[in-house]
Amino acid sequence: MSARFYSLLLAFLLIAPSAFSETLKLPDNLTGFSSPSGESFLAESTAKEAYFPLASNFLTQKTQAYCGVASIVMVLNALNVPAPAVPEYEPYRTFTQENVLNERTEAILPRQVLDEQGMTLDQIGAIVSTQPIKAEVRHASDASPEQFRTQASSFLSKAGHFVIVNYLRKAMGQEKGGHISPLAAYDEKADRFLILDVARYKYPPVWVKTADLFAAMNTVDSDNENKTRGYVLISSLSGQ
Repeated sequence: MSARFYSLLLAFLLIAPSAFSETLKLPDNLTGFSSPSGESFLAESTAKEAYFPLASNFLTQKTQAYCGVASIVMVLNALNVPAPAVPEYEPYRTFTQENVLNERTEAILPRQVLDEQGMTLDQIGAIVSTQPIKAEVRHASDASPEQFRTQASSFLSKAGHFVIVNYLRKAMGQEKGGHISPLAAYDEKADRFLILDVARYKYPPVWVKTADLFAAMNTVDSDNENKTRGYVLISSLSGQ
């Protein structure tokens, strides 16, 4: 299947739920997904099993604090985790940025705190773990670029395996604070990961070099006891 087809499909999925938006200019170290180089990276990639499940469930975060919520919802729906009922969609069920939050998540992260400061890496792992799936939190300070590359690319090459990253935008040349989004693919030749940025009004999906992404994750989060940011490896409980 051609890279152009992938690009057109994702462009359609990006546009379908909302009008066109004017995103911020990308710094030179990042490559836009729909650029010729971005299309080539996807064509070269052999670690892109997460791409279609995530692209078909791609969301825009509902508020500027909900990047973690939107990322979790995308992954839960991509994994086909049994979802709550949604009155306006009856009899169909799906996770939304409203119903993914419940009494169990409230005990982990009160919604009032979430609305004010978003979500930390450890809270992502804890909230995902309230569902019948497996979540492994990896702080960048406890890993290395090589370990991250190996673990993340391995997950992206397997069906039903997903990676959510927590990074500091300004460390990658973007504006400006901490952010959360899922990864969709890895191109070994270019040594770049594809981030499906859930702040779709702000930045498009981008390809980022492993070293740059890891450096952006290896930053201190004052809202998480000054621990570093990092990534969460997510799969079914069986790991299959």
